[in-house]
Order: sequence, then structure tokens, then C-alpha cells
Amino acid sequence: MGPGSREENASKNESQAAVTEDRFLGGQLRLRQPRTGHRAGHDAILLAAATPARPGDRVVDLGSGVGAAGFAVARRVGGIDLALVEIDAALAALARDNAAANAIAADVIVLDVEADAAAFAAAGLGPDSADVVLMNPPFNDPVRHRASPDAVRERAHVATATTLASWVHVARRVLKSNGRLAMIWRADGIAEVLSALARGFGSLEIIPLHGDVTSPAIRILVQATKGGRAPTRLHAALLLNEESGVPNKWVEEILAGQGGLPLARP
Repeated sequence: MGPGSREENASKNESQAAVTEDRFLGGQLRLRQPRTGHRAGHDAILLAAATPARPGDRVVDLGSGVGAAGFAVARRVGGIDLALVEIDAALAALARDNAAANAIAADVIVLDVEADAAAFAAAGLGPDSADVVLMNPPFNDPVRHRASPDAVRERAHVATATTLASWVHVARRVLKSNGRLAMIWRADGIAEVLSALARGFGSLEIIPLHGDVTSPAIRILVQATKGGRAPTRLHAALLLNEESGVPNKWVEEILAGQGGLPLARP
């Protein structure tokens, strides 16, 4: 075995050590993802559980990472036409591997979510082409967030002043009339969400997520309809943990792939 082969094996081993394989939805979904940096977790699965879709729908996951949210939707709703949009080529490569490993058909597109309409059209995501968009944009406030030395993690978690408006604009452009957007955002940024959705979206439905019954909401799950005109509906809060401190049974069922949220009704 020559030196080249040893170098290739060392590189392969190093690459494998940098990645973990994790189970989601009670083992229904197996995902390879970086050991450090941005990692998929509860937010992605809860977002998927709040995403409405029907078989045959074109579903676009913006900022998909390794594909957790989009694949979780595909596990719940068979026969969707799934596209994953991710700026980081290494995460996109893992998403392709994950699609193959889980036998889920998906177009994985390496593209900045804030790219212009021409770039999206060239990637097959032209205006009025999607039935459903889901997204978990970077949402941490840069003023209050301690910067991470990991550049990928920082980009995935920290919003700029224009992040939310830009991502909502892209969703509005890509969605068909009456298409639906599902998103997750930090709860103390609800005013930003309502402002961003005021142009072009309506029929909002919101679920606040609380760590427990005594704590303020930490996240909001939001669904909005392009061109919708129905009044905004604020659903009952979802508690991650009961007053006794034990995990909420409904949340556990959702994370195990055995339940959904009212926002997911097609």
C-alpha cells in the first residue's frame, strides 16, 4: 500500500470522526451531521410537525442544513416533491447522503437563501413554483448573542438586520398563490415576524413554545398563507415540560414521529 493510499485512509477516517449518525422520529430517520457546529435538534422536528403538506406538493426547505426538517416532513407525508436549499456545500453533501440513506427523494441545491430571483430560477425554483416553504432562519440577536468561533454555527444561528425580511421575501416569491409558509423563530422576536409577514401573507396561525408552565415562551411556530385573508389565530401554548418537570407527552410523541401539530393540517 503506497503513501497515497495511507493519506486517503487517514483523510477518510478523519472525515468519519467529524460526523455523527443520529436517530430522529423514534429511529424512522437517520441523519449524518457534523459532530460540532450547527446540529439538528428539536426545533427542526417541531417545525416539520407544523408544516402542512399533501402528496404531490412541491415542498422547499430553506436553509436546510443536513435536511432534518424537510426529511421529517417527507416521512410524515409520502410523495412530496422535496427541495433542500443550503448555502454550505459540506452540509449539502451530508444532506445528499442522508437522502440516499433514508430512501427519500430530494433535490439538494447549494445556494444562498438571499440569492436573487435569477439564481433561484436557474436552480429550478422560479416564482410561483412551490406549494409549501418551511424555514428555520438564523434568529439569534447579534447584540445579545455571544459569537461562536465556529463560522458555520455562527452563520446558522445569528441573524443580521435583514435576515428575516430577506428569507420571507424569498418564500413569498417562490410560493404559489395560497401556498403556505411554516417557520420557527425566537418568541421575543414576534413583532419582527408579524412585520415581515405583513406584506403578502395572511391567515397567520401561531403556536408559542414554552420550556415549562412558569417560563415565558422561547419559540414561536408560525404558519402563513400567501395572499391569505383570514384572521390571525393564536393556538394554545405547547409546553416542552410539564409542571412536575417531566417531558410533555405530546411533545415526546411528536419527536418520536407519532403525532403532529394543528398547524400541519393541509
